[in-house]
Amino acid sequence: MDKKPIIAITMGDPSGVGPEVIAKSLMSDSLTNCDLVVIGSNLELKKALDLIGSSCKVNSVNDIDELPLSSNSSTKRSSISVLNPTGVEIDDLQYGNVSRDAGKASIEWVLEAAQLANNKKVDAIVTGPIHKEACVLAGYKDIGHMEILQKYANSPLVATMLVANNLRVVHMSTHKSLAKAVSFCTKENILAKIHLTNTYFKKWGFEYPKIGVAALNPHASDGGLIGNDEELELSPAVKEAQANGINVEGPIPADTIFNRAIKGEYDAVLAMYHDQGHIAIKVYNWAKSISVNLGLPFIRTSVDHGTAFDIAGKGIADPTNMLEAIYVAASIAGKGLLPNKSDTAN
Repeated sequence: MDKKPIIAITMGDPSGVGPEVIAKSLMSDSLTNCDLVVIGSNLELKKALDLIGSSCKVNSVNDIDELPLSSNSSTKRSSISVLNPTGVEIDDLQYGNVSRDAGKASIEWVLEAAQLANNKKVDAIVTGPIHKEACVLAGYKDIGHMEILQKYANSPLVATMLVANNLRVVHMSTHKSLAKAVSFCTKENILAKIHLTNTYFKKWGFEYPKIGVAALNPHASDGGLIGNDEELELSPAVKEAQANGINVEGPIPADTIFNRAIKGEYDAVLAMYHDQGHIAIKVYNWAKSISVNLGLPFIRTSVDHGTAFDIAGKGIADPTNMLEAIYVAASIAGKGLLPNKSDTAN
């Protein structure tokens, strides 16, 4: 039997819904294509299992080499392995509260997972939601997973891609103000993200990926009547990428490109800023939208929702996002393929 990929799941902020959606996901009978380890707090995962009425046991491991690997395709999981890095200790936290300790722990768990992936101890990482305010209280200036992991890996060029079934949206930038995001949309930066997208989609099984570049201005500027970014920056980047042999089109008005991508016209869309891409993905399929990073030396996927402090501890959090993130990470790690359409349980 082929060895299954090992996926490390970071708990996220333990005061939020991260532990609950992990617990619910790992009780699913659809995750038979990978072995799993949670990087986080034994206590908080046990609380989450109790919350959802599960009798599953928590198996504490001190080293990733102690992780018990599955030898069959059984859908029954009687225990969940948890690795809590030395020195990362938190007290019993209250759900829904912003906490410096929780913020510190959530970042340390991400860094532990990154180290495991970088050292080839795990095949991919899936990150639970962190709370930016808690992370700032803990002294961290990098408030997003991508920025944290980019700095850890010293990766010069990265991108966040959101995926919801067959809609895949790579972002020029994420955690920038709108003014800074617009100024970031230069020919050089756009061309670099087109090349990055093309490279990764070829790695993931798309022989000749077709990329659509979203316009920045309404109506793609209407021939310069509504701004000149398309003429000065976007179109030259697309033309140079085409000259380099990349199957790319644009700039295409943002109010039409996503619908065309959903219909299968594009394998990926390059969005010019955070909300342009995020709104399209979340309106299309909120429940199954996940994040995948391009440009890191290891595979990282993530849920596409926050800590949801308002419902934390109530047992009503939807695990679909987490299930999807695990499934996609396992597919890339195990088969080298980005799924064309999700087949996780609805």
